[in-house]
Amino acid sequence: MPDTALGITPPAAAADLASDAGTGPGLTGHDQVGDGMAVVRNPYSGEAIGSVCLTPAASVDDVMRRAREGRTEARGLSRAARAAVLDGAARLVEERAESFARLIVAEAGKTLVQARKETSRAVNTLRLSAAEARRNAGEVVPFDAYAGSEGRLGWFTREPLGVVAAVTPYNDPLNLVAHKLGPAIAGGNAVVLKPSLLTPLSALRLVDTLVEAGLPEEVVTVVNGGADLGAAVVSAPEVRMVSFTGGFRAGEAVARSAGLRKLAMDLGGNAPVVVLADADLDAAVEACVSGAFWAAGQNCIGTQRILVEREVYPAFRDAFVARTRRLRTGDPMDARTDVGPMISEGAAAAAEHTVASAIERGARLLCGHERQGGLYAPTVLEDVPDTSDLWREEVFAPVVVLRAVDSFEEAVERANEIDFSLHAGVFTGSLEKAMDAARLLEAGGVMINDSSDYRFDAMPFGGFKYGSMGREGVRFAYEEMTQPKVVCLNREPA
Repeated sequence: MPDTALGITPPAAAADLASDAGTGPGLTGHDQVGDGMAVVRNPYSGEAIGSVCLTPAASVDDVMRRAREGRTEARGLSRAARAAVLDGAARLVEERAESFARLIVAEAGKTLVQARKETSRAVNTLRLSAAEARRNAGEVVPFDAYAGSEGRLGWFTREPLGVVAAVTPYNDPLNLVAHKLGPAIAGGNAVVLKPSLLTPLSALRLVDTLVEAGLPEEVVTVVNGGADLGAAVVSAPEVRMVSFTGGFRAGEAVARSAGLRKLAMDLGGNAPVVVLADADLDAAVEACVSGAFWAAGQNCIGTQRILVEREVYPAFRDAFVARTRRLRTGDPMDARTDVGPMISEGAAAAAEHTVASAIERGARLLCGHERQGGLYAPTVLEDVPDTSDLWREEVFAPVVVLRAVDSFEEAVERANEIDFSLHAGVFTGSLEKAMDAARLLEAGGVMINDSSDYRFDAMPFGGFKYGSMGREGVRFAYEEMTQPKVVCLNREPA
């Protein structure tokens, strides 16, 4: 995930984040106009499409005062009322799907096809959240199953935490916001939402839609700002949980600021996909091209490293490069476009620099590596050195690395050598190898005969290894955002 979107960075790092897809010069997609305003710009055309009011960090007490009011309002909503709001919002988003999709295109640069899919997913996320509000109320505890407790009975309920701080990035400006707000509202919480300053408009429209569907206005408070605001929000005593999606450096800063409160972190990835010799190569090529270049590669589960058994490597490489060359890069509002712009020209320039550095160190360019403003052509390389940033770090760009391996065992070892992981994929015709890969690959999700870039909004979603904290996916986020309360009745008091 990018640090760009989050506005929460270590103070000492704020000036050098240009090398980390951060908020350094040239990487922002907005600019301030006068005091207290930020203009949101179209990543493709550069035109201003809207503006938002910036929230001063010094006003965090006012923000939390409203959040406390929202907490009271949220607690007063029955489960039926919460579910009705979420179902109503889902219906409204579905009715206005094309308008939502075009807003995503305008502020995030996703292609129209991709934005329509994101809007559809957001509808599903809201409906899943409504179902969770109705379903996940707690369980009976079998006290009488234990010697000494035969005279007791009871249950536990799932109670709201209170105030949840939610921080979201730019790459899925609608559905990732729905993934924070939906479960939080289902659980009876108030939310302080800090969307990306690069793409705040979809978030604001979703909040307006929830209010239109009956949510009390105070339940969700939207704040817009940078690092100082983010630190003030996540460290406020009223906040019981921080739900954060973004980059590792920003995540570390959030953890330092948050202190003793619950954290859920959806951080970055560098997704591997293993292609074995017995795989359906045509299907693997098609899925991996989509997995690598969807949303211009700005995708935390996007395919970045493809490990192919040597005997089929030449055939896979040639077919993959040929398919990549057919992708059309350009205006994201044109339905024929496959790859739109990156979030900013600075982000595209940073990707170009990373690829150029790898080539200087011996990587071989197979196609792409052409930039025009914020457009960066889908880029494929091989022979990338193990020490290169392109191999070891999340590139978050339309760039993929191919590598031949001599065995399944080597592929797994190579896939696992990165210190952080979200998803992995494996293509094979062998059920035995598929099950071995599912067991051995160190990832939060293993997609079999699919690229790493598959996510269903009801499944648990999160990272393995370094930085892994909690899970998203509606049911799992709902459970993170609620707490059990046990009620025990002694029928035979002393």
